[in-house]
Amino acid sequence: MKRAAELLAVLLLGAQIAACSAQPNEADMAASNEAAATQSPAASPAPLETSAQSSGRTVQPSPSAEPVAEETASPAALYRMNDAYRFVPILESTTNKVVLLTFDDGPKDEAILTSMLDTLDKHSAKAIFFVNGYRVKQNPKLLTLIHERGQTIGNHSWDHINLKKETKAVVEQQIGSLQTEIETLTGQKPLFFRPPFGSGGEAVKEIAKNHGMLYMTWSNGSLDWDQSTKDKPDEVIRNVMEQLHPGANILMHELKWTAESLDELLTKLEDKGYSFIDPAAIDVNR
Repeated sequence: MKRAAELLAVLLLGAQIAACSAQPNEADMAASNEAAATQSPAASPAPLETSAQSSGRTVQPSPSAEPVAEETASPAALYRMNDAYRFVPILESTTNKVVLLTFDDGPKDEAILTSMLDTLDKHSAKAIFFVNGYRVKQNPKLLTLIHERGQTIGNHSWDHINLKKETKAVVEQQIGSLQTEIETLTGQKPLFFRPPFGSGGEAVKEIAKNHGMLYMTWSNGSLDWDQSTKDKPDEVIRNVMEQLHPGANILMHELKWTAESLDELLTKLEDKGYSFIDPAAIDVNR
């Protein structure tokens, strides 16, 4: 009996040991469950629901490699001005048979200005209208008309005085006050400056540059301002065509006989194989 009892005790102890080894360790299970519950969000981030997603709208990812270009972005610069105030192509593949059309001393007459704008539209031509501050003050609606018709506005000083004879303070006032006035009326500051009478000098050039403008005079004068040309549209045309050259910077004015000459003049330029520079295609960082 004694030996049988000892044998039974041994068998019971073995069964207990086997049962314990078959059960998982509770501490290990708890550690495993905690690790799963606290998994690092950096390793597997959950997407956050935006207000657009919660409202049912489709959300498109924003491209970060290339910024979206604005619809109103200016075309790439095609021309730059040389020391003779002529325009030359930046790339050899760009034609040099072009002219820049410019009109000074406005805005002052709605009928004349509208005629010019209509003719420019007819020929799909762009131009710079170099305006004076005192005229802008008298005719603000005409300035906005130029802007609304898609033409470029340039700074021609406030009072049309000889800036070369003035102090820097006066020049600053003449240029800066007009910049402010034009920006107030159109939302844009001019990028081009022409001194009255073509008279400036280094100090005036520096001030114009400080205002972010390209300083220019001209390389082709129509002489429409001269007494010999008054009321003679044919003379305006003849003067321009006699001085014609690639990249010509043509000086004209807001005058009745210039407006009357404009359609025929632009037609003759086109017949010669010339096209018209869009001021937006000019490199102003000279």
